[in-house]
Amino acid sequence: MTRPTVSIWTAALPLVFLGIASNTDARSLFDSHEILEVRIEAPLTTFTRKRSDVDYLDGTFSYTDESGESRSFDLKLRARGRYRREKKTCSFPPIRLNFKTGQVEGTVLDGEDKLKLVTHCRSKGDRNEQFVLREYMTYRILQILTDKSFRTRLLRITYINSEKDDAPMTKYGFVIEDDDSVGERLGLTAPDRRSLKYDELDAKQTNLVNVFQYLIGNTDYSLIRGPADDNCCHNAVPFSDGNTISPIPYDFDFSGLVNAPYAEPNPKLSIRSVRTRLYRGRCSNGEHLAESIAYIKSKQAEIFALVDEIDGFNRSSRQSVTRYLNDFFEEISKEKSIEKKFIKRCS
Repeated sequence: MTRPTVSIWTAALPLVFLGIASNTDARSLFDSHEILEVRIEAPLTTFTRKRSDVDYLDGTFSYTDESGESRSFDLKLRARGRYRREKKTCSFPPIRLNFKTGQVEGTVLDGEDKLKLVTHCRSKGDRNEQFVLREYMTYRILQILTDKSFRTRLLRITYINSEKDDAPMTKYGFVIEDDDSVGERLGLTAPDRRSLKYDELDAKQTNLVNVFQYLIGNTDYSLIRGPADDNCCHNAVPFSDGNTISPIPYDFDFSGLVNAPYAEPNPKLSIRSVRTRLYRGRCSNGEHLAESIAYIKSKQAEIFALVDEIDGFNRSSRQSVTRYLNDFFEEISKEKSIEKKFIKRCS
């Protein structure tokens, strides 16, 4: 396949790129980046032992609103996910929250029904919370780059085990905007497909996603195929405007930026560590590469400001993610590096 020649210095930077900076409204939960302090009371012993991704358990969800009033709702919760749901991977699996829509009307959860909650993987010590914050930051980076992204809200969660008289456990976690909410916000629909063809995808959005995945050091995704027993795509949701399909990625815990202790690269790839970046973009999309790189360079200051903004990062995490991001921006500042890392490595 012929690889296109790209000059980053001649790329024209559009005023509005890929639907970015539109005036769309998010649901109230995702209007703010302030940490929301919440309490979840549930039979956590049963939850962590059974890890069912089908059967819901009963619990309560509560928080204190801006006026100081306590809000409490009935909650159903179950385990979710694949890899992180396995006991050998995490002692505490991710959660699917299920609210009664009538109870949450007029609250910060107004309009929400089912939400994915990304939790700490292991309960002992504070180290695992740093990986939660790092993954939350990857979602925020994509939100800086495009509205075609999943919005998130960082939570400080106090877990209360209703089955044991244990001391409460307080950990960071974050909720992710529901697929239907994303579609409603962007005016798009998610087609029910097992696989896609690359020429069906919106070329600019696809290229931006591939460069973003390189930025965070993530290779654990596919924009055209899903797992053998599931719909397309792997760690990405395709959204359609009726003409083209825009992939919106999620689930970044296998990225080098997060560097989770259980993360490992796909053995089919020529890398030994998730910290090693590998560009997985298509050569056929190379005409948009210069534009994508120039656009991300224009957002460099905002991305680094985000590193300083996130509460909860310890010194080690802040230094680690700063170094990792610096490496990326140094690479894209040199044409020879772009040629080597992107143009010659495209597939």
